[in-house]
Amino acid sequence: MQIELDETDRQLLRALQGNARLTTSDLAQLTGLSQSPCWRRIRRLEELGLIEGYHARLQRRKLGYGVVAFVSISIDFQNEQRSAEFVQAVLAIPEVVMFHGVTGAADFLLMVVAPDLDAYSALLQRRLHRLPGVRQVQTSFSLEEFRGFESLPIPGSSA
Repeated sequence: MQIELDETDRQLLRALQGNARLTTSDLAQLTGLSQSPCWRRIRRLEELGLIEGYHARLQRRKLGYGVVAFVSISIDFQNEQRSAEFVQAVLAIPEVVMFHGVTGAADFLLMVVAPDLDAYSALLQRRLHRLPGVRQVQTSFSLEEFRGFESLPIPGSSA
């Protein structure tokens, strides 16, 4: 269900997505609202689930993660129990920073970070190949990042 947004809502979402540390005063000035109505708008967007939280964007290379791998995994068969076991096991691996069930040749797609290729190889052998029901694992390495997942386009917005 898509929620109807007016231009003020879109301005608030764009601003907070770009810088979650903006104060209510900053946001009020940006939208032309006073602080109380601005705060109520933000609270409403949170209650509707449009804003799930406020996060710091960390620089992976400065944290020592030089490798980004996209890992396609096929499992031997899918039933509710096997899928739940697989999902729980993947969620327990901190190097998996994105995790999706997908259509196509594979059943799941993971985005994994590692300090280097040796560390990725160890993770692959010790954790990924040992996940419940794994039939096949295929890895593609990122050679260059042109755009990471930083923001979503705001519906109904041209900016």
